[in-house]
Formats: sequence, structure tokens, C-alpha cells
Amino acid sequence: MGRQALPTGAKEGPEELSAFCGIARHGGAYTRISTQLVKGAGGAQHEVNVTGTTIMSDNQHGYVSTHYAPRAAAYGASAVHAGGPDLDQVEAVARDWPRARVLDLGCGGGHVAYRVAPHVGSVVAYDLTADMLAEVERGAAGRGIGNLTTRQGAAERLPFEAASFDLVLSRFTAHHWQDFEAGLREARRVLSPDGRAVFIDVVSPEAAVLDTHLQTLELLRDPSHGRNYTAAQWVSALARAKFTTTGVTARKLRMEFDVWVARTETPDPYRAALRLLQAGASEAVKRHFRVGPDGSFDLDTLTFEVAPC
Repeated sequence: MGRQALPTGAKEGPEELSAFCGIARHGGAYTRISTQLVKGAGGAQHEVNVTGTTIMSDNQHGYVSTHYAPRAAAYGASAVHAGGPDLDQVEAVARDWPRARVLDLGCGGGHVAYRVAPHVGSVVAYDLTADMLAEVERGAAGRGIGNLTTRQGAAERLPFEAASFDLVLSRFTAHHWQDFEAGLREARRVLSPDGRAVFIDVVSPEAAVLDTHLQTLELLRDPSHGRNYTAAQWVSALARAKFTTTGVTARKLRMEFDVWVARTETPDPYRAALRLLQAGASEAVKRHFRVGPDGSFDLDTLTFEVAPC
């Protein structure tokens, strides 16, 4: 496609830059296109930068919700989600807020909500998938928890007023968000000025080869996977969302391969592809993830305790 003329009305900035912005649609997603032109010698214009930012439509949210609906019971029963020192840390935070209004953001099987409910005033378990919320309601009833309610929606558009919660808790969910930073901004918006938040997630190593291996594993196992972010990306994104990080705890989380793929009902051809990927990985990759003979491996996780700036 040839270069198009600068649209009528575009103005040159103080550095003699012109810009064209547009939005192109590709299936269920939109891409914002920004092209900058710089004036060179003799008045000639040269294209110097083209950037694209994908804006996901609700189609992707629907896909994620549909993907996880039949797996709700498995996540409710998941041992790796139901326990762990990170969950103990969340409970310890909640104990200091006996009258708190709590948001469990991306609640999944409800394990954060169950753990903190006895120590706080009220809990809203919030998730994109209706079947997950139904599982949480059953779980709460079975545990005799009476201060827990559920609400359905996306992390990027929370249906709550500003400063609605004293605690916002999010565990193993941000890597599914379609707009990571929008989700953090929304969490900040609904948090009270003197509140606290805890974000827990799998993080990607900084080294490119390790990051590529992890993202490939995740996507082969779960096609709804978004992205695991690095520690540096988390810290900078939290700062941009106007959070101050008050504590960071690093942990390793062991994934038993057969349980890991069974929970997401990963088809056999993809399970085989995962094992081939592990077998063909470099020794450095195998060593970092501590890949075992049965395919079990370690994940890096971080727990961020943060406060509003």
C-alpha cells in the first residue's frame, strides 16, 4: 500500500512533527495506528515512526469466560490454589482489617475470599466467568460464610464507585487480563485512599529465552492465556497506576505436570507438544524451571503489597 497524504487539518508540533492516527479492525480486535512525519531538508516529509496498540473487543473477554466455564469446579478443588504461603500472607494482611470492605479481584475458585472472609467486614468475589462465581457461592455456603457476595465483570471495567473497598486482593489472575494496566488503574480507583492492595501472580524471568519458553508453555496449555509479566514490568505498571510498593515477596511454585494440564483439560496433542518443548529446551532453561522427568516444573511468583500514592 502506498503512503497516504497527511489528512487535512493535521498540524505540525513545536518540533515540526506531524501525526496521523487511525483505528483498523482485525476480526474481534482494533488496532490504533499512529504515524509520525518529520519535515526534512527542502520541506520533504519522512515517516519516522509507526506504532500499533491493540484494543481488544469484548469478544476476547467472552472467549476467556467460555473457556473457563466448564473448568470452574476444577479450580474450586485445586490444591495449588487452595493453599500456600502466599495465601497465608494474604490472610495475615486481612487480619489487620477487621471491618474492611474487600474486593477479591479475579476470584477464580474463591480461595482468597474464603480465607479472608472470617477476618473482615465483607467480601465481594469478582470474576469474568459466571460459572466460577456459582462455584464460589456454593463453596461459601458449604463453609458457612455469610459475608461474601459475588459480582460478574471484567477487571478493566469495575462496576463499583471510587474508594468502595479498603482491601483489593488479586491472586493468579492478572496474566488473564486483556489490558493489564487498565486493570491496575481500576483497582486503584476503587481502593480507599488509606486502603491496601495485594497482587500475586506468576512472573516471567527477565532473560528473553526463559520468557519465551514460559509464554509458550502457558499458551499451549491454555489458549486464553494473556501474558506473564516480569518483575520490572509489574513495578513500573504499579507506579503508573499510582500505587506505592511497600513489600515484595518472591516464591517458587511447583507445578505437577499431569495435574496442571488436567485442570485446564488440555487436549492430548498439546500435552505432547508441551513435553516435546521441555525435552528440546536448553540446559539453562531446564535448570531455571527445574524441569523434572515427568514434566513437572517450577514457576516464579511475586507477591506485591501496595498502597495508594
